[in-house]
Amino acid sequence: MVQVCLNGARGAADGWMVPVSPGALADTAVEAVAAGATDVHLHPKSPCGRDTLSPRVLAVTLEAIRARVTVPVGVTTGAWAEPDPAARVERVRGWTVLPDHASVNWHEPGAEEVAAALLDRGVGVEAGIWSGTDGASRFAASPLRSKVLRILAEVTDPDETTAEATAHALLADLDTGHGRPVLLHGEDRSTWPVLRLAGRLGLATRIGLEDTLLLPDGERALSNAQLVAEGLVQYGCAQRSS
Repeated sequence: MVQVCLNGARGAADGWMVPVSPGALADTAVEAVAAGATDVHLHPKSPCGRDTLSPRVLAVTLEAIRARVTVPVGVTTGAWAEPDPAARVERVRGWTVLPDHASVNWHEPGAEEVAAALLDRGVGVEAGIWSGTDGASRFAASPLRSKVLRILAEVTDPDETTAEATAHALLADLDTGHGRPVLLHGEDRSTWPVLRLAGRLGLATRIGLEDTLLLPDGERALSNAQLVAEGLVQYGCAQRSS
């Protein structure tokens, strides 16, 4: 599985190619799926371009995308979009249109409660386990660990020369005895080394403007579709060379 991460916390200041509005997100989702993405992850944006968990914004965004693609669509529940854990849970409970899945960063306060609220509503949970945090140990002790859809092993190491080692260490820390699949990915300079590692290990991965604005050769990416197409090449070549 190669998931496309359409925008992340980025916005207009990061370039014209970063989708913000529901229409732009739908357009880029269509292109990314045509390029080979089999799953979509996005950050719904308020009218001023900030990440939000607003039921109204989520509904409009999901409806725009689902009118044009049929692959699963997921969203963030990152604490930066709603810092208060109790308010984050209430946002989830107030959603009128539900995503197929939502990511929950296990090192953030309120992760267990947010994940439980999502599961209660029938929304799949992607357990975000970041390198450099206590997310792995907290997830290992969670009663929800066998109920999540998958684990997002997120390598936050900014150094491309050490990213693979950081990824291996993160994977070693994960409790995978419950049989949940793992999606491995990096960000910024670690994006491409970690994507290739995921290919060699046979793990799911993701690529998109949330994780990087650059192609492997350092050129600026023009779209999510371009990143997906190149990601599939890099991923497949890594698999064949392993």
